[in-house]
Amino acid sequence: MKHVLTVVVALLAGFAGAAAFSYSGLGHSQTREYLVSNPDILPEMANAYQAQEAQDRLASVSGDLSQPFEGAVLGNPNGSKTLVKFTDYACGYCRSSVPDIDRLIAANPDLRVVVREWPIFEGSEAAARMGLAAAEQGKFEQFYHAMFANGQPTAAGIAGAAEAAGIDMDAAREFGSSDEVTAELARNAAFARQLGFTGTPSWVFDDQVFEGAVGYDRLAQIVGDSDG
Repeated sequence: MKHVLTVVVALLAGFAGAAAFSYSGLGHSQTREYLVSNPDILPEMANAYQAQEAQDRLASVSGDLSQPFEGAVLGNPNGSKTLVKFTDYACGYCRSSVPDIDRLIAANPDLRVVVREWPIFEGSEAAARMGLAAAEQGKFEQFYHAMFANGQPTAAGIAGAAEAAGIDMDAAREFGSSDEVTAELARNAAFARQLGFTGTPSWVFDDQVFEGAVGYDRLAQIVGDSDG
């Protein structure tokens, strides 16, 4: 039975949780009997474990995740609720999340979305650099939407998105190749690594850390459950 419970905990909370369960002494007969009689507690255990894991990951981050690169923010820049999105313009799941975020912002006037450019797909770094250059010119939101609407970040697609956003291209090219932009991309990659992210989109809201295109309903629940 101990091994069965360990497998269940592994499925619910991951194998790290199962190992902790196995070696913590919680596998003795009285505990097993209690859990068998009260199986509804297992999801609660898993949720508590995952919440603690998220807090540990956030505690490992050196730097302020909620402080955006100047201008790289959607929604209310002075909002009291902050959702952090790690994104890549070549990521289809990031693209599919765009209308969800737009809808979330429309429903939450006190929400700001800090966008962290994290180019992990081949060919996407040029778009990320242009996005930060757009932010520097106060035209991030326009570029962000135009770039995702254009599909894959080809040279033509990036140029088209920049033109649609009204960006000064000469200034953008110079700023996009600057040490400041390079440092920001490195910072975002370090944040993602510290948080254990494996892909985009990835998110942080308050003490919650999660990955993937989770959909509007889940995002609305997470943002709505917070008091700010």
